[in-house]
Amino acid sequence: MSPTPAAVAATPRASRKEILGWAMFDFAGQAYTLLIITVVFGELFTTVIVGDRGDGYRLANFLWSLALALSYLLVVLTGPLCGAVMDYQAAKKRFLFASYLATVAASAMLYFVVPGAVLLGVVLIVIANYAFSMGESFIAAFLPDLGPPEELGRISGFGWALGYVGGLLAAGFSLAVLGEATAENFERVRWVGPFAAGFFLIAAVPTFLWVKERGTPQPPGQSYREIAVARVATTLHELRRFRDLGIFLVSLLFSMAGVYIVIAFAFIYGAQVIGWDEAIRNLMFIIVQITAAVGALGFGVIQDRIGTRITYLFTLALWVAAILAIWATPEVTAFLNGRFGLAWEAQHLFLVVGCLAGLSLGSSQSASRALVGLFSPSRKAAEFFGFWGLANKLAGVIGIIGLGLLQSLVGLKASILLCAALFLVAILVCLFVNQARGQQAARDWEARNGR
Repeated sequence: MSPTPAAVAATPRASRKEILGWAMFDFAGQAYTLLIITVVFGELFTTVIVGDRGDGYRLANFLWSLALALSYLLVVLTGPLCGAVMDYQAAKKRFLFASYLATVAASAMLYFVVPGAVLLGVVLIVIANYAFSMGESFIAAFLPDLGPPEELGRISGFGWALGYVGGLLAAGFSLAVLGEATAENFERVRWVGPFAAGFFLIAAVPTFLWVKERGTPQPPGQSYREIAVARVATTLHELRRFRDLGIFLVSLLFSMAGVYIVIAFAFIYGAQVIGWDEAIRNLMFIIVQITAAVGALGFGVIQDRIGTRITYLFTLALWVAAILAIWATPEVTAFLNGRFGLAWEAQHLFLVVGCLAGLSLGSSQSASRALVGLFSPSRKAAEFFGFWGLANKLAGVIGIIGLGLLQSLVGLKASILLCAALFLVAILVCLFVNQARGQQAARDWEARNGR
């Protein structure tokens, strides 16, 4: 007999210790995202390991795009299947632990990627980024169990904010000890991989100690492959009942394509287009982390009051403004200098743009994760977050390969406008999402099938 709607009680808020343990994975993982993908190793790979081969780094940028896109494509192929098995076996922590160890091992081995070792660098980035990206979906699947729907925005925002604090600490060490990503400083900066691995290894320990594995394993009788295929097929069939989740995932596909471009190319853009010096680059490190933390935490509180969908739309509008500002920075600097007799450099104005991009970065990712949590029945959370991960990483494939090809034709500066177009499409699609209807669909499913 299926439980009645009244029998489906709201999820109680988890203890502060468990929520902190969950958020510590964001804290730990931001060191990987920041040091390996966004700032240090990405710049090191393009400018030193591959280098400028007389083409303005276009080959280097394309190979970096290719490595990231391949890793995201692997997530697209395996994410929902792993999510289905995790739900069936109540094995989220086991899958999370496996992805965590793989990320640590592959990141540490980046130490051996020397100038000219392009293939080794590509292979290790594919492995490390695949494992880390899978872990992002696995840890997100715990979110619906941490509190009632009206608190998920705040909890998700806290995780992202704590993540940027972790990134700030990791960046501080990198700036103080490792130095610039240059050929002259290679023997020091090559330690960025082992450092990011060690930071992730240690800082994520509270996650595995404090976060609880909820759910009851289903009786065996099928292979993992059979379980995964059957459950994903059932979910795809049922997605018509989760109409708003489906529409939102399409919007997310476009918005995250833009976000992944910014994450992968922002500091490469600063080095190649803006031409910043080390002091400005280091300051941008700090500004982005602080503003992203403020955006995630602040908008996390706001979205629980005005609605997650509205908050998400507002953050996309912020992104459009940020991308246009990034593209126009050299021209706006020249205009201000000529109009007001100033002596600014483009890199100085780029710091102001960094504040806007940071606010957009933290808030948009927090809101998207919370909205999927609101639309997910508890017993299908890992599976639905597998589809969230699929949309995220398919976005990475589309966005990064798209930018990689486009910049090889017209250069990096003009190509960045692709991001603004992607965010505008995401806004248009999200206008068709109804948050209340999406949450009701999740409650109806739980009423029929139990929590």
